[in-house]
Amino acid sequence: MRNALLSLLLGLSVVTALDNGLAVTPQMGWNTWNHFGCSIDEDLILSAANAMIQNDLPKYGYNYVNMDDCWQGTRNASGAPQPDPTKFPNGIKAVADQIHAMGLKFGLYSDAGTMTCGGHFGSLGFEEIDAQTYAEWGVDYLKYDNCYNQGLSGTPKISYDRYNNMSVALNNTGRPILYSMCNWGEDGPWNFATTIANSWRISGDVYDNYNRYDVRCPCDSMIDCKLAGFHCAMTRIIDFAAPVGQKAGPGHWNDLDMLEVGNGGMSYDEYVTHFSMWALLKSPLILGNDVTNMTNETLSIITNDAIIAVSQDAAGSPATRQWKRAVSQGGDLQLWSGSLVNYQFIIALLNTSPTNQTVDVDFEDVFIDQGAAYQSGTFTLYDLWQKDGQGNWGKEVGTYTAKIPSVHIGSHQVKIWKATLPSGSSKRNVADL
Repeated sequence: MRNALLSLLLGLSVVTALDNGLAVTPQMGWNTWNHFGCSIDEDLILSAANAMIQNDLPKYGYNYVNMDDCWQGTRNASGAPQPDPTKFPNGIKAVADQIHAMGLKFGLYSDAGTMTCGGHFGSLGFEEIDAQTYAEWGVDYLKYDNCYNQGLSGTPKISYDRYNNMSVALNNTGRPILYSMCNWGEDGPWNFATTIANSWRISGDVYDNYNRYDVRCPCDSMIDCKLAGFHCAMTRIIDFAAPVGQKAGPGHWNDLDMLEVGNGGMSYDEYVTHFSMWALLKSPLILGNDVTNMTNETLSIITNDAIIAVSQDAAGSPATRQWKRAVSQGGDLQLWSGSLVNYQFIIALLNTSPTNQTVDVDFEDVFIDQGAAYQSGTFTLYDLWQKDGQGNWGKEVGTYTAKIPSVHIGSHQVKIWKATLPSGSSKRNVADL
């Protein structure tokens, strides 16, 4: 009885520490860094928030307005953080209040080091006073970076302790603040951050490029990577994410970094891949473009509600890569699949090669985890990047048994299907597998 009571009490303490009720599905919003860097001020933040409202982005789930690095001024006499008075003459709380009045949420940035990556003051050693100040300002989201960490890394335990200090401090404020760790995959955060953070970065910084190798992103895999770096092309991060999806779920997500859609470095097809795979892998969908100046093409990508529904699916199950096959001309073909609620599934075929490809998509591969009845089964497919006769994303494209034959896919394209049991079919149970 004593051991059972102790286990119960320990279980309750763990739930209190990690379950802040946030990011039940991957968080969505916008962040300043990818497009604006340090060139931020009060007017920019409020203009972006207004643009989100004008473009109906909250309707699709984008509700966080996140201010990244370079908002800082100095610390006051008591050690509390203060904003740059030129950039934010009315203070951070005034900005947060205006964003809240729009029905949106406000996010801020700091660093688990002595300085931020932009050279401003960090929060290492100031976690309690910083967290309390953020709560008083009305902050709803904290992105917490990894620069100038004083060598406090190298093992999961060392990184855990440093990042847990802020997790505890945020929880102690009593205000629900989404905690987004940004330690670049160092020390394998997917193994330790699940109990202290709502999301954690898995790699070095993304940049607006499809597949270029850059020596500043040197690792072939993030498993035991010793230098995460930056300038990581989009498809490289997809490769990094492939093995760690098993670690994510409701309330705690692998973060593939902010979206580059609309920043100009990739083609339409490449941005479709970028947005689709981030959604399928359950990465937070944090826009990184200038939302005050978007093309119709960019807006059409980021408001594809069929793809967003996959991201926000209640099952919280990231897609799994079932195979990756090299193409002789370079690049590869990849097959991904995953489960959604209500006996629905997602299938993705990705072509990173420079040439068009034709391939059969066998259900034996798609439903490797569901068993023989599914592998030989019949499913109705909806193409999530085609519109139906009413203009809705997710056109029904037919019913298929055992495979999707002779799929034609262009260079740098992705095809995304939702698969459902045909109307009138009885749902299969475990005994069928």
